[in-house]
Amino acid sequence: MVAGAALAQPQPVQRIRGTVQAIDGMTLVVAERSGATVRVALAEGTGVSEVLPIGTDAIKPGTYIGTAALKGADGVLRALEVLVFPDAMRGTAEGHGPWDLQPGSTMTNATIAQVMSVPDGRSIVLRYKDGEQTVVVPDGVPIVTYRNADRSLIVPGAKIVMFAQVRDGTLTALRVLAGKDGLQPPM
Repeated sequence: MVAGAALAQPQPVQRIRGTVQAIDGMTLVVAERSGATVRVALAEGTGVSEVLPIGTDAIKPGTYIGTAALKGADGVLRALEVLVFPDAMRGTAEGHGPWDLQPGSTMTNATIAQVMSVPDGRSIVLRYKDGEQTVVVPDGVPIVTYRNADRSLIVPGAKIVMFAQVRDGTLTALRVLAGKDGLQPPM
């Protein structure tokens, strides 16, 4: 009975970042950023989103964002990227914690409470249910959003970020975020 309960536990969601190498029926072959190749099943319900660059004017109070950041030697969090969530996704994974974009990176999903100009960009105060973080968004950091798309976006050469989970023994895509025309999703 204990073994059955262990098997019933949901598997963790994995983030896979890389480039689509091939599509073999309902299976994606992806070259991960590490250089490894992975095969991931596409389920009927796998969602696809197109990642789009947007301007710095999207960084304003009241906007719900996710930002990967690194803490500098001075203790200041500096954004590596900013994702402006569509309004319908407000509250998604709200909070602050470790992230795997780079060693030591964090992710903060929160509402922008305040924006201030600083010499190298903008400083933003992010508020979420259990706290607050201040993050500097340097000039030139990628700022993106996404919108629903279809599978025609998933072609060999497309840069992707995929959220996948082992289901029935098979690594299965839950959602694929893809860039168009060579855009690499920065998250």
